[in-house]
Amino acid sequence: MASASVQDYRYMARALQLARNGIYTTHPNPRVGCVLVRCDQVIGEGWHVKAGDDHAEIAALKNADNAQGATAYVTLEPCSHHGRTPPCADALVKAGVSKVVAAMQDPNPLVAGNGLARLREAGIETVCGVLENDARRLNRGFIQRMSQGRPFVRSKLAMSLDGRTALASGESKWITSGAARQDVHRLRAQSSAILTGINTVLADDPALTARIDENVLQPLRIVLDTQLRMPAGAQLAKLPGRSLILTCSEDRNKMALLQDAGFEIHHLQAIDGRIDLNALMTYLAGQQINELFVEAGPTLNGALLAENLVDEWIVYMASCILGDRGRGLFSLPDIESMADKKMLKLADVRQVGPDLKLTYTV
Repeated sequence: MASASVQDYRYMARALQLARNGIYTTHPNPRVGCVLVRCDQVIGEGWHVKAGDDHAEIAALKNADNAQGATAYVTLEPCSHHGRTPPCADALVKAGVSKVVAAMQDPNPLVAGNGLARLREAGIETVCGVLENDARRLNRGFIQRMSQGRPFVRSKLAMSLDGRTALASGESKWITSGAARQDVHRLRAQSSAILTGINTVLADDPALTARIDENVLQPLRIVLDTQLRMPAGAQLAKLPGRSLILTCSEDRNKMALLQDAGFEIHHLQAIDGRIDLNALMTYLAGQQINELFVEAGPTLNGALLAENLVDEWIVYMASCILGDRGRGLFSLPDIESMADKKMLKLADVRQVGPDLKLTYTV
């Protein structure tokens, strides 16, 4: 494989910019961009918009009059298998490109180096690894689902300056500002699914929709409801799209009632009377969930933290005080000494309106 040039980095940066256009619409597929260049001139660009539509390479080829002798910059190795669309590697060969620069190898076992190999067999020069870290970050969920069999899990928490998520009564609207809540909607929009617990539904009757002024493929709505306490009249059942209840209850009458209301019910295995969270992650990967966004209370967040199942914690901290009777962020009854404490790594701090947005990794 050839080494990269300065020009390769410049055009790959543009391809990554194009790929981000699909950040709210491509799941379960990865976000991919492509730039076609000949004689240091861009002759075609494209990105993958949504599953079933043209892949980025095909979109770019359609936007170019003639790609003969061009270099294709693509943020993910061109596919080599027949899925919903034909192989992109074959399309590039047929178009007569002379070189393909990929940001990273495709983690999908159906591709995994085969696309680049097919291009080399056709006499096309290949380069891989240009701005790879940026490409991997853009598709963390897809990569993790393909390589580890679980989605990338991000949990959102909102708290007061003294670490409270709600008053003792449960009242929590609103701790953070409108700017922070709009930022949350953008995080919802780029997620494949939103997960919450039944206690949050009973307290807030949330919609769990992404409300931004852009085209959005609405995330799947998922509720963990061990004993099927979901009200049949909850607004989750009335909204367009899919609302799933995951349970370990065997109550057929409750299941039928909720299914009639519009919910999908799926049964998962239990541990000590609660849904097995590791089995949950495997199930979600099977549902092609790349990025899971958790909006839940202290019980579910505490259980996820205890099992080390969250990849990124996003904490919005407001400049208000709720007092020592307010509710905390996590329920962690097994922590009894400082040796048991959970450590997180601060990855990013920024101001969103009057609030602070703190991003932690495990």
